[in-house]
Amino acid sequence: MPRFPVDYSDVKPLGRTGETIIAVGLGTWGIRSEESARKALVYAIERGLNLVDTAEMYGHGKAEELVGKVARDVGRDRVFIVTKLYPHRFRDPETAVRAAESSLRRLGTSYVDLLLIHWPDDLAPIRVQIRSLEAVAERGLTRYVGLSNFNDQQLAEAVSSTSKHDIVVDQVKYSVIDKTVEHGLLRVCLNHGVTVMAYSPLERGAVLRAKPVREVASKYGKTPVQVALNFLISRPRVVAIPKSESVDHVTEIVGSLGWRLKPEDIELLEKYGY
Repeated sequence: MPRFPVDYSDVKPLGRTGETIIAVGLGTWGIRSEESARKALVYAIERGLNLVDTAEMYGHGKAEELVGKVARDVGRDRVFIVTKLYPHRFRDPETAVRAAESSLRRLGTSYVDLLLIHWPDDLAPIRVQIRSLEAVAERGLTRYVGLSNFNDQQLAEAVSSTSKHDIVVDQVKYSVIDKTVEHGLLRVCLNHGVTVMAYSPLERGAVLRAKPVREVASKYGKTPVQVALNFLISRPRVVAIPKSESVDHVTEIVGSLGWRLKPEDIELLEKYGY
């Protein structure tokens, strides 16, 4: 049996909000061609991949500006926008609010759907960071709040530090090659009803060279990319956010949805990587 129950749904619960999000979205880290990325993102949203992840540090704000243009192209209400702010923004509530307002100006919107602390700040207690994160939600600048790169202990402390707004997401590195989060964090997230958002799910193309992934892909008539993403979204409460600047690549990514690996093949891939 696989380590975790197989989730056959292509939509995932967003924390305990009662809302769901698509199991595969798109990231915007390291954009090389804004025009290509813009076309790819619009194409993706039109095909149902309407979750777009960005951050103030990506391209020094340029990625947020790009996502804002895409949202205007397709209609703001058709995009679930996730952005992340630098950790030092959360040392006090007013600093966090001002940083969020700057982010919204770059995005050209009055709110984001989900705002995350990009990684934990070693210079501020977690309870202070969470109080500042909640202040952003209190001002109506984000619908939901979450974290990124928080480990299991940090996540548990953050969850216990909330007062009015639940932590709905922890965005972390997770792939069929790097399963570190399965050694503790994923179960903590499941226990607290927190959704895991997996960044770098394709390991910068390394999944294409992974022999077990290639072998399973051949068996299903799928590509290694599709198998690598399908493995992740077979996990409960796990969403993947690969990056793409190509319409063809988006088409391939869409092909990771609508089916699931068999349990025995999930078990096979569980033995690969670390």
